[in-house]
Amino acid sequence: MKLVEMQREFRHWLVASSGAIETRLDGTARPGLAVYQNNYRTQLIGCLQMSYPLLRTWLGDDAFLRAAITHVDRRPPHAWTLDAYGADFGDTLRALFPRNPDVHELAWIEWALSESFVAADVPPMPGDELGQVDWDSARLRLSPSLRLRALTTNADAIWSALQQGAQPPESAMLAAPAGLLVWRQGFTSRLQATDVVAYAALQLLRDDDGFDSLCDALVEHLGEEAGVARAGTLLANWLAAGIVAGVEHGTDAAMADDGHDLPHWHEDYRADHAPRQPSAVHAAAA
Repeated sequence: MKLVEMQREFRHWLVASSGAIETRLDGTARPGLAVYQNNYRTQLIGCLQMSYPLLRTWLGDDAFLRAAITHVDRRPPHAWTLDAYGADFGDTLRALFPRNPDVHELAWIEWALSESFVAADVPPMPGDELGQVDWDSARLRLSPSLRLRALTTNADAIWSALQQGAQPPESAMLAAPAGLLVWRQGFTSRLQATDVVAYAALQLLRDDDGFDSLCDALVEHLGEEAGVARAGTLLANWLAAGIVAGVEHGTDAAMADDGHDLPHWHEDYRADHAPRQPSAVHAAAA
């Protein structure tokens, strides 16, 4: 038997607890195999615990451990580094806790913060370059550390309290949809909840729409005076936060969007769409 074949069989047994490797070894080797497998699974669970410490506190040790074991059973490592192992833990959480959006959003926050911290280091756009920008053809280049997602619960407040070692609030659905931004400013990862207009605006820019398309969308959504004012305010806020890395020019930006519409996902949102059950998991695990 070739070494590579034995290695493949050993890996299959390690991940799935099955395979021909046990039959190829004598009985004295089986206790050693069990040690290997236990160390393998323990290391993966420890990786998830390190990646999601606040989620572990929120769920409780027992509930988090059950979720971690399920994830290890379903998702073997897929990258060269264990730092990436928790990337799809959110998929497992959505399957295990489908009625608990606070759990999904809290997990996203922790992972996005860790991702943003190690994102490519690109300096923010200096404010003194604004006077040289042709805004009719400008396309904003956003920081590679920026992460976006919709926010439906008070997961940001829960994260903030847990981060400070304070008593977290009971989870609750928001009365209206919002957005979450995560990015790195200097050497610090930032988390900010924002209203749906600012969130949708960043979505448009992330999809490579030009700044003129964003202005048109805001004017259509808010009216001319309010839309132009909001565009200026958003740009100033993004520059101050270091979210804008630079500006590119070209006709592609103007052609990227032919409808000039902000995303519509928020228009049909109601706070009662998702059951007000997030706290049930926390209470049961406490």
